[in-house]
Amino acid sequence: MWIPGQSAIIGSDAHDDEEAPARSVTVDGFWMQAHQVTNEQFARFVADTGYVTVAQRPRNPTDYSDAPGENLQPGSMVFQATPGPVDLRHPGQWWTWTPGAAWNHPLGPGSTIEGHERHPVVHVAFEDAQAYARWADLDLPTEAQWEVAARGGLPHAEYTWGDRPEAPWQPLANYWHGEFPYLPDTGYGQLAPVGSFPPNAYGLYDMAGNAWDWTVDRCGPRRDEHPGCAPASVDPARPGFGVPRQVIKGGSFLCADGYCVHYRPAARQPQAIDTGTSHIGFRCIKRADPPNLLSVRGI
Repeated sequence: MWIPGQSAIIGSDAHDDEEAPARSVTVDGFWMQAHQVTNEQFARFVADTGYVTVAQRPRNPTDYSDAPGENLQPGSMVFQATPGPVDLRHPGQWWTWTPGAAWNHPLGPGSTIEGHERHPVVHVAFEDAQAYARWADLDLPTEAQWEVAARGGLPHAEYTWGDRPEAPWQPLANYWHGEFPYLPDTGYGQLAPVGSFPPNAYGLYDMAGNAWDWTVDRCGPRRDEHPGCAPASVDPARPGFGVPRQVIKGGSFLCADGYCVHYRPAARQPQAIDTGTSHIGFRCIKRADPPNLLSVRGI
């Protein structure tokens, strides 16, 4: 879908600290995939290249000297609903390191993507998304490009669809409906096929919820060097071990009102580049106007 060049205000001074400061940006026009890369599309990439994702590779013990042995084997982080209400300050209660979890086994060994070909591919680390983009002759978006696209020509709107929250009778996005993280409403609490909810004004689907999108913007240790970006670049679970973070955007099916309302365009989150999860995917852009749009994969 074509995103026209424009100047816009991105970020927000009204919400979380990492969204500030609101600032003016100018972006040239670009093409963006209407929906996130799907399992079906990623499977074609893997079949064509033989690519092995980060989650499918064993970890180098030299790089993770303080990690337990079971965390060095191939695997990824999988969401598991809790039995009941929990202290929301401790996300380790609903995230589990799962050996064998990967894009083609999203819940771990024995799980499959069969029947979920149109779901966004997840358990993709940053370099996996980059590898797909290179293969497709595309790019990953900057944070500014992503946010301008998500706003759909509504420069000051709170949500991708406008300023009013979703009405109960008008589902607009796949974010958590129900009691987080243990009791989702029927049809929520999990990934949905791409395009299950209405697109924004630019024709882009799932710019709010379903799965987060990687961007090429790096989070750094100083907020003044990376405006509006969360400052932490050290993994608190591995003291002294620096893990570069990229900005991810859009929120996911796990964003819950009362916990994290990160399905707003201004919202952002830092994500370690070495870790894919069951709620992070990506979509690509084309920076130049191609001579034949039909030759560009997925645009």
